[in-house]
Amino acid sequence: MNSVDVVLTANDRATVRVGDTFLKIDADQQRADREVEAIALAPVPKPTIRWRKSPVLALAAVPGRPLGRLGEPSTASSAAWTAAGAVIRTLHKAPLPPQPATTLAHLASRLEDSCDWLIANSVLPTEVVSGNRMAAECVLRQWTPVFIHGDLHIEHVFVDGDEVTGIIDWSEARQGDALFDLASLTLANEEHLDEVIAGYGADVDRDMIRAWWSYRCLVVVPWLFENGYGPPEEYPEVAVLRAQA
Repeated sequence: MNSVDVVLTANDRATVRVGDTFLKIDADQQRADREVEAIALAPVPKPTIRWRKSPVLALAAVPGRPLGRLGEPSTASSAAWTAAGAVIRTLHKAPLPPQPATTLAHLASRLEDSCDWLIANSVLPTEVVSGNRMAAECVLRQWTPVFIHGDLHIEHVFVDGDEVTGIIDWSEARQGDALFDLASLTLANEEHLDEVIAGYGADVDRDMIRAWWSYRCLVVVPWLFENGYGPPEEYPEVAVLRAQA
């Protein structure tokens, strides 16, 4: 071990890497419990839990590299994107985890609060926020729940060549809408949507994926700003909202 690398810092959690081990320090132990439970249940490549001593969860690094970086062109192969779609399908076909889906009322409330924040802080023109909100409200419908990762960010899927070697960060895993995971993975990477769907191997409502793109971007921008991720105009999510409008 030559260094300790800070991977993530937020107001209530942090992740550091020490050699080939990631140490996740979380003030919310129920969230850590959910991650441990999801890792045990998910039938897909994932990190190995090395130990847990509250408030720290130690996870082994997974091999490979992220499928991409949000806001940058992905250098992963088309086959790797297709493989990611197939792995997500395996997760979605697994037995449901005990963590229930987020209620539609909570999703709607979070959307309203985020849109109000974006307009009050002049992050985006009102018409851009309103147009994306109209699209995002389409996700507020009933769906058949599946086992979702819940935060399937492009940087959370690791590949080696054309194979998926691991999916990390399971703290948001729960029952939910399958299209939310597909939208999360392809956010700002629309050019790879066809490859993901090909690997997923099921009928997919592309309009609903776009609606989830709007929803995810609208609600995440305030969180990113409040947790010190820099000026909103530099976020890839803001670029997506402008493009979606």
